[in-house]
Amino acid sequence: MKNYNDLFVDFDDTLYDTHGNSVIALKETFEVYHLERFFDNPQVFYDAYWEANIDLWGRYSKGEITRDYLIVERFRRPLSVSEKMEVTEQLCLEMSDRFLDFCSNKPGVVEGAHELMDYLHQKGYKMHMTSNGFHEVQYKKLAACGLLDYFNTIVLSEDAGANKPSSAFFDYAFKQTGANPESTLMIGDNMQTDIKGAMDAGMDALLFNRWDYEIKSGDPEAPTYIVSKLLDIKQII
Repeated sequence: MKNYNDLFVDFDDTLYDTHGNSVIALKETFEVYHLERFFDNPQVFYDAYWEANIDLWGRYSKGEITRDYLIVERFRRPLSVSEKMEVTEQLCLEMSDRFLDFCSNKPGVVEGAHELMDYLHQKGYKMHMTSNGFHEVQYKKLAACGLLDYFNTIVLSEDAGANKPSSAFFDYAFKQTGANPESTLMIGDNMQTDIKGAMDAGMDALLFNRWDYEIKSGDPEAPTYIVSKLLDIKQII
C-alpha cells in the first residue's frame, strides 16, 4: 500500500452532512417566511430549490457563474415557480442569509466522520480541508460540528481565487500546505470537483461514493480507491 503524508479532505457531504442539514434548514426557511401562502404543496418549492442548487453549484465549480449570482438565483428560481408572489433580489438575498445561518449552525455529520478523523489523526497524517464552500459559512460549520481542530490547513476556493477542480485551486493548495502531489491523497464525494480535479493535479484520489456513481471497470478516470462508507477508509490507509 502506498504511503501518504498529506490528505486533502473535502468537507461538504464528505464529512459534514451538508445535504441532510440543508434539508432541515430549507424547511425552517420555508416556515419563517410563511411560504405556505404561496405554495399549496411545499414539496414543489423544495424540488425546485434542489434542482436549481445542483445546477448552480456545478456551474460555479467550473467558474461559469459568480458567488453573488449563485446566492440570488438559487432562491429566485424556486420562488418564481409560484405565480402568487413578487420575487425581488432583496428577498432572495435575505432568504439566503437566513438559510445559510440555519445551515451553518447544524452539527450533523456523515456517519463515521468523527471516528474516521480520530483514526487519521492518530495515524499522523497531515490533513487539509479543501472546499469550494463560502468562507464565513465553512468556519461556522466546522465549529458547529467539532471538526475544525483536526485540520492543519483550511483551503477554500475564495482564498485560492479558483474553484475545484481547476488546476489553479490545487496549485494554491499545494503552496499553502507544502504537500507533494505524489504523497498526497484526495478524499471526496464528488467525481468532478474532487476526484477528477485531484487526479489531473497528479494525486491519487479516494471516492466516498455517497451518491452511487457508476464506475466502469478500466475507466482511465476511475478513482484510485472507492468506498461506500467513510469508515471503510480505515482499511485502505
